[in-house]
Formats: sequence, structure tokens, C-alpha cells
Amino acid sequence: MSTLHTHAGWRHALASLLIAALVAVPMYAWYTQDMYALTLVGRILAFGLAALGLNLALGFGGMVSLGHAMYMGLGAYAVGILSSLGLHSGWLHLATAVIVTVLIAAPLGWVALRTQGIAFIMITLAFAQLFYYVFVSLKAFGGDDGISLQQLSDFGFLTGNKFAIYVSLLITVLLALWILQHVVASRFGLVLRAAKVNDRRVQALGARSLPYRITAYVISAVLCALAGFFLANLTGFVSPAMMTWAVSGELIVMVLLGGMGSVFGPVVGAFALLLTEEGLKLMTERWPMTLGPLIVLIVIYLKRGLWGLLEER
Repeated sequence: MSTLHTHAGWRHALASLLIAALVAVPMYAWYTQDMYALTLVGRILAFGLAALGLNLALGFGGMVSLGHAMYMGLGAYAVGILSSLGLHSGWLHLATAVIVTVLIAAPLGWVALRTQGIAFIMITLAFAQLFYYVFVSLKAFGGDDGISLQQLSDFGFLTGNKFAIYVSLLITVLLALWILQHVVASRFGLVLRAAKVNDRRVQALGARSLPYRITAYVISAVLCALAGFFLANLTGFVSPAMMTWAVSGELIVMVLLGGMGSVFGPVVGAFALLLTEEGLKLMTERWPMTLGPLIVLIVIYLKRGLWGLLEER
């Protein structure tokens, strides 16, 4: 029992240390006027939020989705399209991103979860590619070139303030971590994890796993949409490139790197992947040739991911 308390204490201490570092970023940026650092860490936090969402479906529900970047794109285009139409209210953008995502994710999840394994992967990929080409064809909203936002989401005097966007994003990530921690430990989370291990046994015990898995899928999609919403406001740019299968693959890599099935792991995975990517870009033009094998080695030899390694150390 004492060992369990010791491990829990180390986890909380380590998580608190990382969160304190994230809180210190805007202070550092304000003191040094280094807006690049603020934007970079903010972008990583946005991808970390999306990875948290995917982890609920993948790490706890066993749903390997290659289409979650689509929901990031929906959240971003809620900002881009409405702003282009002269509707600048931030709350309208946020509500549109969430509502549209729920309306698309619920039926899509219901269809995809009628299948298993490779069929589920292919269905999510097919829908993601469908929406990607839909937004590429919207020439009025930039088409393949995307949209440079002339007006960000309007939140009064905070509009366009990078510090306010970063702090709001950090608060959202912390709330998502807190909520997911409680969701995973609840009856809902227990059924979801049990269905991942053996769905037939769960149903034999009298619990219908499909509603639980659809709910988890929708929640994960909403978190990705929120990430897209923040990313659009942080960078001032929206593009169909956000919705490609390659971005969905990056989210999966973040989950695996950080530690699939751990609540805090995907955030660590997002930092590890994107910071390594930035560092390799400074060193060589052929950085993918180095990054690829490095990811493979980490995934093979660190079964619990980087977060599991940090806990052990």
C-alpha cells in the first residue's frame, strides 16, 4: 500500500512540476518579449489537448482512429469561416465548433463502431479524407491555400492577445486532465476499459458497451475541435492541411510516445514529438529520416511511453 502511495506521490509531484513550467512560460515571454516561445509552447499545448482527446478513444477505449485531425480542422474552420462571413463573436465560434463536431462525430462513431480492427481504422480515415477534400474545394474560403484570419475570435479586450489565448488554452488543458482523470476512474471508464480488453465479456455481464464507446468517441472529438479552435486563434491561419491523415498519425504517435492509457502521457508525448521535430529541423533538412527511426525505437523499447519512464525514474 505504501508503495502505491509513493508512486502516486511521485506522479503528482512530477505533473505539478511540468504544470508549473507551463505556467511560467507566459511570464518568461513577457519578461523577454519572446513571442516565438509563447506561440511554440501554445501550439504544443493545442496538440497536447487533441492527443488527450484521442487517448480517451485509443488508450482507454481501444479505438484506433486515423481521422481525429478532421475534428481539429472542424474546430479551426468554425473560426475561419464565421470570421470570413463577418461573424466574429468568440462564443459563437466556440459553440459552433462544439455543436458541429458533436453532430458529425455521433453518427460517424455509431457507423464506425459497428466494425472492429482494420475496418474501423479505414472508416475513420475515409471520412477524414472526405471532409479534407470538401474543405479543399471551398474556394470561397481559401481552398487548398487556407485562410489567413483578418479577425480572430472576439472576446472583448482580450481579442488577439497571445498571452490571453495561451492562458485560456492552458486552463482548458488542465480542466481536460482533471475531467479525464475522474472519467477514467468512474464506472463509465471501467466499462470503457473492460470493453477494450474483451467486449464480448462486457456484454455477457449485461453492460451494453456501444453507448459508452460512442460517448467516449464524441468526447474525444470535441477535445480535438477545441484544440483546432485554439490553434486557429493562436496562429491566425486555417488550412485543410490540418485535417490530413498525416496529422492524425502524429496524434497517434504523441499518444504512444507519452504513454497510451495514461492520463498525463499524451501531453508529454506532444512536447517530446514537436520539440524534437523543431530541434532536428535546425540541425538537418532531412530531419524525418532521423525522427522516424527514433520514434520506432522509443515505441518498441518503452512500452509505457516517456511518462511511464519518468515515473520509474
